[in-house]
Amino acid sequence: MKNILRVFTALLGLSLMTAAVAAEDGWHALSQPGNVVLFRHATAPGIGDPANFELFDCNTQRNLNDKGRVEARQLGVEFRSRKIEVAAVVTSQWCRTRETARLAFGDVVKDEPAFNSTFRASGEISDAQTAQARALLAKWRGPGVLVVFSHQVNITALTGVYPASAEGVVLRPAADGSLKVLGTISP
Repeated sequence: MKNILRVFTALLGLSLMTAAVAAEDGWHALSQPGNVVLFRHATAPGIGDPANFELFDCNTQRNLNDKGRVEARQLGVEFRSRKIEVAAVVTSQWCRTRETARLAFGDVVKDEPAFNSTFRASGEISDAQTAQARALLAKWRGPGVLVVFSHQVNITALTGVYPASAEGVVLRPAADGSLKVLGTISP
């Protein structure tokens, strides 16, 4: 039993070290101009939105809780402390993504409907919106990095990565529309 516990502990330690290395790779990649980071909004408890959801009425949506607000502010602190040049910040029109972006980067945020949630969208609409988002990302060349705040379902459709709340997926876009995943980052 002790040997099994040692093996489990060693594997857990290796897994944590691998995650830490991957995170540092993600932060390092952001020091390279022309890269992009797709963030899932910070913690907003629940799944999807209530039945009475209205896009421009935050009272009808899932919103950040206190933990989410701390995560969002910490993202901004991390970017500033690492001196990462942010050229543009875009966000979906959902209140939780906009608040995450503003708490991290201030009022330099621009809405971009291509990154709106496709959680309840039909496959055809979701596919068209994902193609539009991919095309926007593929055009990015810098200078600096593009920071995007979106939703898990959108980020997974674009990258195959299932990000946690406030987690970012760092990408290198290519002219052919492909997106190379370089790493992930968290506050």
